[in-house]
Amino acid sequence: METVRIGTRGSELALAQANELKQRIAAAHGDHAPQIEIVVISTKGDRVTDRPLAEIGGKGLFTEEIEAQLTDGRIDMAVHSSKDMPTILPEGLELSCFLPREAAADAFLSPVANTLQELPHGAVIGSSSLRRQALVRRLRPDIEVVTFRGNVQTRLRKLEEGEVHATLLAQAGLRRLGLEDRITESLDMDAFPPAPGQGAICVETRIGDSATLSLLAPVNHAETATALACERAFLAGLDGSCRTPIAGHARTEGGTLHFHGMILTPDGKQCHETWLTGEVTSAAATGKRAAAQLRAAAGPNFFDSWV
Repeated sequence: METVRIGTRGSELALAQANELKQRIAAAHGDHAPQIEIVVISTKGDRVTDRPLAEIGGKGLFTEEIEAQLTDGRIDMAVHSSKDMPTILPEGLELSCFLPREAAADAFLSPVANTLQELPHGAVIGSSSLRRQALVRRLRPDIEVVTFRGNVQTRLRKLEEGEVHATLLAQAGLRRLGLEDRITESLDMDAFPPAPGQGAICVETRIGDSATLSLLAPVNHAETATALACERAFLAGLDGSCRTPIAGHARTEGGTLHFHGMILTPDGKQCHETWLTGEVTSAAATGKRAAAQLRAAAGPNFFDSWV
């Protein structure tokens, strides 16, 4: 392969992730590394920022145009934030590589309070994530939650201009952008669990593209891949999307996988969670088991609020 083309969204964070992949491939293959070109692709999710994701189509809005170019061969691989990926991919495509995971926790950012719990009564917090909105409403029902979209820099600007008193962002994204100093509080993952896949960069390829798979094999991080197999199976078992408040995080310790999953109603008033352990060799099975457990505990009426 003389030139490899990596498809990505055009935000600063997306480009930082694409460049991390590029650097890891180059380092892994040394003098035998191919030329690597980063191809910026505009997605509907980036262009439409005035409405909640759930209203305009959900997670696929950040991947459809990129996947179209991957399918027809205009690019060789696509790099994504794992939490943006639908559980069902287009025919012929697969997630074949995961880079080492950054911090999975959410970050609280505010100029008026040191912690989420210290926000004044009636404060306004902005977030586009239904999971974050539901968790805030669960922990602080007195706080007003408003939809807050845009890339990281846009949200930071809106926060500085006083549109809201606080916002929530993925800690991993802030770290990758060198903005870790903007974090006011790193939220505890037991009380405020992250989205499945949060903090992990994934690479999407064509099934059977042996040349690309060989190029990626040395940079795949097995521990992250195992955790994501569990989290994505959990998400799939709950039919999860941007329309659903679902949290889940898996980690490995020796030969054991530890998983914490949670589902909420959008108003945060009802919540079910589970902690499970399993063998790292059966990560997806553990995720499926957690989803089935929460479905049974919640009962069918719980999911009416997700429609």
